[in-house]
Amino acid sequence: MQSPGTRPRGAPPWETVHVPAPGRTVRARVLRPRGPHHGWLVWAHGGSWRSGSASDWHEACADLARHASYCVVSVDYRLAPQHRHPAALEDVLAVVEWAQDRAGREGSAPVAVGGDSAGATIAACAAVVRRDRGLALSAQVLAYPPLDPYCRAASYTRYAGNFPTQEGLTAAWRAYRGSPDTEDPPGLPSTPLWVEDLSGLAPAILGVGTLDPVLDDVRHYARRLRSAGNDLVYQEFDSGLHGAFLQPPAQDAGPDDPSALRRWLGASLRGRRPAEAAASPPGPAGRPGPELKETS
Repeated sequence: MQSPGTRPRGAPPWETVHVPAPGRTVRARVLRPRGPHHGWLVWAHGGSWRSGSASDWHEACADLARHASYCVVSVDYRLAPQHRHPAALEDVLAVVEWAQDRAGREGSAPVAVGGDSAGATIAACAAVVRRDRGLALSAQVLAYPPLDPYCRAASYTRYAGNFPTQEGLTAAWRAYRGSPDTEDPPGLPSTPLWVEDLSGLAPAILGVGTLDPVLDDVRHYARRLRSAGNDLVYQEFDSGLHGAFLQPPAQDAGPDDPSALRRWLGASLRGRRPAEAAASPPGPAGRPGPELKETS
């Protein structure tokens, strides 16, 4: 089922869809770029797994659709603590299947999964599940995913006061999955950081700000992805903070425009080529990530 969304004159077209899933339906918002699109990107919003909606993320996802030239399907997944893991992951996986069906009607257009913050964690887990089930994805597009339920990395205290705080994010993890010692359901990881084998995953586009408390965990995950032989485009954004995906572009966008991460994600997905996927090209207001070598 679907219904067209009302929109102001000149705004990109969008519609609400209701995706069937076992025992429920999953609501999502499809935001289309103007003109032809090159594929489908299923997006999981941020909000510490406990808040947020496709409506709240509408403008950012519409902008992402424009930069990527992809149809962005923004998922209203079930929220914690009323619905703990793996509810959100199962909802995103159901919408990926729906998008795969739509893409097949268009001649096998590529289907990617992505998200920002907590949604990026869900998207990265969806990429693992799809791999384990022998199902393809063209890419995983990840903006600053929190990855460690214990929040132990030095960057959580290096940037004291920056959002998310170590205490706040630890509480969000507990609301999402219970105690850090809680075991995940078989085949449904809550964090890709704890997945032993990361080989054979969908090509990753991974961005994070240099002042983001999750920076060290994201760097570590990027190293593991690359060491496992995955295609990876990785970027760090100078002075970038957590939540940059939602920032509106400045009227006179310059090199420090906080929405640069969103533009980079879209452009990287739109321009991705298999031979280029392992590179880390510079993006607006960003710089290629470090060499990502493990240090003792």
